[in-house]
Amino acid sequence: MTDRMDKTYQPNEIEQNWYKKWEESNYFAPSGEGDAYSIMIPPPNVTGSLHMGHAFQHTIMDALIRYRRMQGKNTLWQVGTDHAGIATQMVVERKLAAETGESRYDLGRDAFIEKVWEWKEQSGGTITGQMRRLGNSVDWPTERFTMDSGFYHAVQEVFIRLYDDGLIYRGKRLVNWDPKLHTAISDLEVENREVKGKMWYLRYPLADGVKTKDGLDYIVVGTTRPETMLGDTGVAVNPEDERYDNLVGKFVELPLVGRRIPIVADDYANMEKGTGCVKITPAHDFNDYQVGQRQQLPLINVLTLNADIREEAQVFNFDGSVNADIDATLPQQFRGLERFEARRQIVAAFEDAGLLVKIEENAMTVPYGDRGGVVIEPMLTDQWFCDAKTLAKPAIEAVENGDIKFVPKQYENMYFAWMRDIQDWCISRQLWWGHRIPAFYDDAGNVYVANSAEAAREKYNLDLELELRQDDDVLDTWFSSALWTFGTLGWPEDTERLKTFHPTDTLVTGFDIIFFWVARMIMMTMHFMKDEDGKPQVPFKTVYVTGLIRDESGDKMSKSKGNVLDPLDMIDGISLPELLEKRCGNMMQPQLAEKIGKRTEKQFPEGIAAHGTDALRFTLAALASTGRDINWDMKRLEGYRNFCNKIWNAARYVLSNTEGEDCGQNNEEVLLTLADRWILSALQRTEQTVIRHLDEYRFDLAAQTLYDFVWNQYCDWYLELSKPVLWDTSEGNTDEEKAQLAALRRGTRGTLVRVLEAILRLSHPMMPFITEEIWQQIKGLAGKEGDTIMLQPYPQPVQELIDEAAETDVEWLKEVIISIRNIRGEMNIAPGKELEVLIHNGSDDDFRRLRENYISLTKLAKLSEIKWLEPDEDAPMSVTKLVGKMEVLVPMAGLIDKDAELARLQKELDRLTGEIKRVEGKLANEKFVANAPEEVVAKEREKIEAAQDSFDKLKEQYAKIEAL
Repeated sequence: MTDRMDKTYQPNEIEQNWYKKWEESNYFAPSGEGDAYSIMIPPPNVTGSLHMGHAFQHTIMDALIRYRRMQGKNTLWQVGTDHAGIATQMVVERKLAAETGESRYDLGRDAFIEKVWEWKEQSGGTITGQMRRLGNSVDWPTERFTMDSGFYHAVQEVFIRLYDDGLIYRGKRLVNWDPKLHTAISDLEVENREVKGKMWYLRYPLADGVKTKDGLDYIVVGTTRPETMLGDTGVAVNPEDERYDNLVGKFVELPLVGRRIPIVADDYANMEKGTGCVKITPAHDFNDYQVGQRQQLPLINVLTLNADIREEAQVFNFDGSVNADIDATLPQQFRGLERFEARRQIVAAFEDAGLLVKIEENAMTVPYGDRGGVVIEPMLTDQWFCDAKTLAKPAIEAVENGDIKFVPKQYENMYFAWMRDIQDWCISRQLWWGHRIPAFYDDAGNVYVANSAEAAREKYNLDLELELRQDDDVLDTWFSSALWTFGTLGWPEDTERLKTFHPTDTLVTGFDIIFFWVARMIMMTMHFMKDEDGKPQVPFKTVYVTGLIRDESGDKMSKSKGNVLDPLDMIDGISLPELLEKRCGNMMQPQLAEKIGKRTEKQFPEGIAAHGTDALRFTLAALASTGRDINWDMKRLEGYRNFCNKIWNAARYVLSNTEGEDCGQNNEEVLLTLADRWILSALQRTEQTVIRHLDEYRFDLAAQTLYDFVWNQYCDWYLELSKPVLWDTSEGNTDEEKAQLAALRRGTRGTLVRVLEAILRLSHPMMPFITEEIWQQIKGLAGKEGDTIMLQPYPQPVQELIDEAAETDVEWLKEVIISIRNIRGEMNIAPGKELEVLIHNGSDDDFRRLRENYISLTKLAKLSEIKWLEPDEDAPMSVTKLVGKMEVLVPMAGLIDKDAELARLQKELDRLTGEIKRVEGKLANEKFVANAPEEVVAKEREKIEAAQDSFDKLKEQYAKIEAL
């Protein structure tokens, strides 16, 4: 037996050693041969660490790259990280405050940016180290960072060209504003939370003596944000609402402020909701902004960038110009108040004035900044915008005409819905870390867009002495990452890499960033990348959209729920104390920490065992049903860890029977047994199926096909069927018999190796480490040359090896063996006791199969004898199973004590009867069902189902024995 493979599979050392060898040998680099195939990694945040979503998507990408590499493609998996503007700036600001007590303002912009770069060099590589643990075969030497010099140049170039093309402009618009971080943020950085809020109903007096149809001198508006009423510029009613049609064009006098504001007719007002009257605050609400634009109402901003009430309002027209006609004065008593304190005092002032009608509890959705953690304000600020409507047109057509395909296809609808109603994109952020906007201003406020002050003076023919200052804002990180497919390949230079690998082939991403990243990559790429004929290039041909990995209960994983799973913990294992510290150690809320701790102890009483990377990857692939969210299942992970063990032990069996033996490597004559022909045929069908599933992105079906073949056919059946041939000690009497026996053994040894080696290549894209380790041990026996399995050809089916006759015969053999094993189990006969078996009512084919497989049957089914009964022969008292029409009979004489066995079964039936009654009584108790947790009730129902199932099977067995 070989000493080269440990008795037990220990993945940790194997995985780390092999990855180091792969990377040092530069196996991940493009080969330079074959058709190009490229994937761009969605750049993870440089501040981040690997989570289950990364592990899931990286497994799929690596499987695709390894699969195409083995098919002879010139593959590139481009790796890189995103500078993550807000996240990185926050990390460094917190570090700075903790270490020195200083803020970024104490350092100044340039010195702070230096600190960020220092942090990036020291701590920014965590996630790339974790990618290596996962086995990612990315091209490390060409790793990119969205702030590296080449990428920085590409981003500036894109901004300048879009500005010169009239597709970027600066304007005063409403944006999501984070009052804590003092920056605009994207919709993706807004976390909408369901909260219990209030709806305040306020009286707005009608001006000029006007009354409602009911004779009232006021109307009532409802609001969830009373503090914004200081900036109201109108009240809207529905044009179809007969209650208020006489008021359209009239005015109300805005309470507390005294400003006259018009009543306008607009479909935004819902006749069925509230009072039907809606206050319009265009500077502080996105919907109101649209109404204000339609009705040409002015915009009055009453909040500072801290979200405090201003000393004096800012008043603008919709073109961004200052409106000097409206009094900007705000009530003295509210100036300088924090927004929620202002809300409290404004409500009190309405109540004191007799203008507060009522307050209702109101379930509502409130936007929070996912980084700053405070309520987001719609804020009127000067920002840079990109004309997304123009850029979207060719991007929509690319999906409509099939140049880009979504898998699953239904995600095209999500893409179209957003793209066909796209709004201009706010691309500026008020941060220091990021791509600084290449725009410069003179003292008069004129803007000049170029990549430096010198370039601006030259481009715009300015006086060389004219003083210019650069815009302080940086670009949204989604702007720079929108250039990812071409910016990483050297654009704007026309590099060989760009010509070879663009357009890329497959993008693997989540549905949640179709709008924010996928769509923007398509828009940007098609504007800047053209083929030789001037036709816009797409960034990728296929978008494979993954679902979200949820916990075992279907809940989204989050730190606040304490249900986050770290993929590295499942690879390397983690003790319970370490896991508790990880989940609860830094929690500020003791009660929440205690709750999460208890749940963790219940779920992982002994921590998480080490499973290895291959088991994790295979589990993720097996769960990858197209587009649906996935509930994580630790049992599946354990099952696939056992699958790795199964492959390991199969390899040890093969090596122990083939190493140093004649396996036909030297082209000696071989004879194939029925089992050899069957497993080779089954292998061809498996190869066909796996290739089809991988081509169709059905990783779940590919994994299932591999699992079924390896476990159920190769390991459970073929290895057993090989033993009678290999362990037969007969030598033969004649030279011809000796040669025949040698050729049979040679054929079986060769088939053992050949099929195992093909299994390793088939499985390698999903399970790279164990397949490499075993392949190195058997490659010589299989006649393979090369330093690594990852550069071996992917298996291709050979039609000539498909043998339907062998498949049919082996299925017959398996059914007979299973029938006999089932009889043993049902009759409680010891597995090692040899049985006599009778065959009755068999066909000519059955007789042939029995004759040809006599030895295999007797060995594998542990039989002393098999007798063929003629149709008119009587059988003794037997238990019978059918294989087709053929009867397989096991005579019971001397095998069981009928009375003793019936007594044993009756005792077990009585026990099950009692258990069923007990659980039925529990479930009949309405109080128990109403008060017990759902999972407890569900478990009781599972108990009764299992007990009833066992009862039915034992009853059937009892009847069989009683009839003997």
